[in-house]
Amino acid sequence: MLVGSSSAVSLSRQVQGTGGSSAVSKCSAAARGYMQDRFLRLLAGRQRRRAPLIHRGYYIRARAVDHCVQDFLLKTQSLARTQILSLGAGFDSLYFRLKDMGLLHHTVVYEVDFPNVACQKATLIKGMKELSALVRDTGGEGLGTITFSGEDYKLLGVDLSELSELERTLEEAGLNNEIPTLFIAEVVLTYMENTRSDALIQWAAEHFPQACFLVYEQVHPEDPFGHVMQQHFRQLNTALHSLAQYPDCEAQQRRFLGKGWTQCSVMDMNEFFTCCIPEDEQQRMQTLEPFDEYEEWHLKCSHYFVLAASKGMEPSWTPLLPSVTAPCHAGPVWMAGSVPAAVCARLSGVPGLRRYGHRSVLIKPNVILTTGGFGEERGQHCRMRNFHVLSKRAGYWEGACVTQNIPDERWDERLYHTVTCLSDTLALVVGGRTSPSSAGLGMLWLKFPENCNASGPDDVAVELVSLQPAAEAAALRWRHSTTEMTFKGEQYLFVYGGRSALEPVLGDWYFLHVPELSYTVIAVEGPVPESRHSHSACSWEGGVLIAGGLGAAEQPLGSVFLLRELEHGFQWQTIETHPPLVPRYSHTAHVHEGKLLLVGGVWFLASSVPGITVIDLVTGLCLDYVINVEHLEWPLMLHNHSSIFLRNEKELLVIGGGGNCFSFGTHLNPEPVSLSLSSILISH
Repeated sequence: MLVGSSSAVSLSRQVQGTGGSSAVSKCSAAARGYMQDRFLRLLAGRQRRRAPLIHRGYYIRARAVDHCVQDFLLKTQSLARTQILSLGAGFDSLYFRLKDMGLLHHTVVYEVDFPNVACQKATLIKGMKELSALVRDTGGEGLGTITFSGEDYKLLGVDLSELSELERTLEEAGLNNEIPTLFIAEVVLTYMENTRSDALIQWAAEHFPQACFLVYEQVHPEDPFGHVMQQHFRQLNTALHSLAQYPDCEAQQRRFLGKGWTQCSVMDMNEFFTCCIPEDEQQRMQTLEPFDEYEEWHLKCSHYFVLAASKGMEPSWTPLLPSVTAPCHAGPVWMAGSVPAAVCARLSGVPGLRRYGHRSVLIKPNVILTTGGFGEERGQHCRMRNFHVLSKRAGYWEGACVTQNIPDERWDERLYHTVTCLSDTLALVVGGRTSPSSAGLGMLWLKFPENCNASGPDDVAVELVSLQPAAEAAALRWRHSTTEMTFKGEQYLFVYGGRSALEPVLGDWYFLHVPELSYTVIAVEGPVPESRHSHSACSWEGGVLIAGGLGAAEQPLGSVFLLRELEHGFQWQTIETHPPLVPRYSHTAHVHEGKLLLVGGVWFLASSVPGITVIDLVTGLCLDYVINVEHLEWPLMLHNHSSIFLRNEKELLVIGGGGNCFSFGTHLNPEPVSLSLSSILISH
C-alpha cells in the first residue's frame, strides 16, 4: 500500500523509474553477451543500446546477485522446501532464469514491488507465452495485493516501507516463516528511510529462524565519485538514505550484525570481481567489446557492494569467501600528512581546461601547452580540438586558446597521447586515439615561436607538421609513455607500454634517436616489467623510472622500475619500496631531488583516494599524503588529469581530470588546482 501523501506518491514514481532504467540497461548488456538471459528483453519493454561502461556495471551487478542466489540454492538443495523473497523486484527476470535452468524444484519465489509495478509485470507475464508457459497460473491473483499467483511464483503489490502491510500480504500469499528463506534487496533499501529499512532488516531476522539476506547497493558517499553519485540521485529525487548512516562496507556489516544476523560478509565490487569471478570469465567479459574507461569502471565498482548475511543456516551460508589464490585488497593506507589544494586565482571560468585524457607540457618557463583529450567546448562535451596555453605573469596564471594552424586530418582530436618538449621551439606528439576501436594515431611535430611567452598566452601560435611513418609501431598506441633519456651522450626518446586497438596491454619499448626519430636497437638486460598502460614514466639520472599502471588482467600494479644506463646498454632494476607502494594507475609523476612524486590516480582501496605519494629513490621509503580539498567547492577527481611541477615554487599545477562517472554524468574538474608541496619536500 502506498503512503497517502502526494509527495510520497511522487517519490515512489521516481524510485520506480530507476527500476525501469535498470531493466533496460540489463537488457542491453544481455544483448551484447555479458550475461545469458533471454527473458530480459520480454520484461524490459523498450530496448536501448547502452555504453560499454554501463554494460560492465550491470554485468557485475547481475553476476554478484546470481553468485549468491545460486550458492543459496546449492547449499539448500537437499532440503524439502525453501523460498526466495525479492524485495523491490521491479521487472527483474530472476524467477524465469532460475526456472528455465531447472533450479526451482523445491523453491517458491515471492516478488514484492509497488502495486502499479506489480500489476504491469503481471500483465506482461500473462500476455507473453514465453513467460506464462513457465508460470502455471493458479488463479490466486486478485486476493488483496496478490497480482499474480503461480505454483512456485507469487507477485505482490505492496509498499516495502509499510512493514505491517508487507507482513500481512506475505502471510496471505503463503510465505512460510519456518523454512530457509533468502531475502534479496538489489538497490532497494537505500531508497527507504533508514528507520524503515532497519526495521525491515530486523523483522526478517526476528521472524525467520533460518534466513539469508543479500544486499547490493551504493557505498562511499564522501569521496569525489561519491559526491557525483549522490548528486545524480538527488536530481532524480531518489536520495540514497543509507549512505549517511552506513557510509562504508564495515558500517553495513555492523548494521546487520546489530539487528539479529549472526554472520555477515561484504565486498565492494572490485574485490568481488577479483576474488569471486574465475579468471577465464573475467577475460571473456573484458573482450566482449572495445573498452577504454577503466578508471570509471573501477571507481563504479568501489562505490557498490554486495553483502551476504545469515542466521540459523546449517551448513553456514558464506557465498563471499574469496578464493585462496585471488589477490584481494588490503586495508586502509596510513597518511603521513596533508597537502593543501587551492584554485588558481584568475583562472576561474577560463574555457578549454575542462577536459580529461589530455596532455600538458611546459614549453617555456611559466608557459604550459595543453592538447587533446575529451572535454567541454562551447557547452558541448566532445573530443577537444583546441589547444590551450597557460602563461604566468606577475605571479598569476592567465589562460587562452591557442592560435593554431591545425587541419582536422592532422590532429584527429586525440586522447591519451604523449607530448614531449625537445627544444625551445619544438615538441613531439606520439600516439593517442580517437575511439577505442580505431587504430592508434601517429606522430606529429608541434612548432611554436621562440619568444612565445613575451606578451601573454593570447599571442602563442602552434603549427603542426606531419611526420613520415618512421617508427610507426612505436606511435600506434595510447595510454603509453614517452620519456627523454640519454645513451652515450646522445639524446633518445623511450616509448614504453600502452595499449592498442588489437592489444589491450603492451609491454614493448622503442628507443627513438633525436632529432630524426630513427628506431635504434639498444641492448636491455634484467627482469622485464609486466606489460602495462596508464603508468607513469620520468627521466632520472639518464634513465627512466616506470611506476604503477594497469596490467594485463586489468589489475593495478604497484611496481617501480628503473631503466638504468650501463656501458653497453640498459638494465631493468626493481626499486623496492617500504611500505610497499599501493598499486595504482592513471596517475602523473615527477622527480625532485631524488624523490619520485606520484600524483592521484586510481587504486582499489575504497577507504580513501590517492593523493600525493613520495618515494625516496635512495632508501625506498614510501609516504602517502592526503590532499586537503576544504577550500574547493567541487569534487577534485585526480585521474585522467595532467600535472606540471614548478620546481622553484615546489608547487604542482593540476590541469583537468575527471571522467564519465558511470550513469551519473560526466564530471570535469572545472579549474586548475595548485598543490603546495613545500611542507613535504623539505631538503635534509
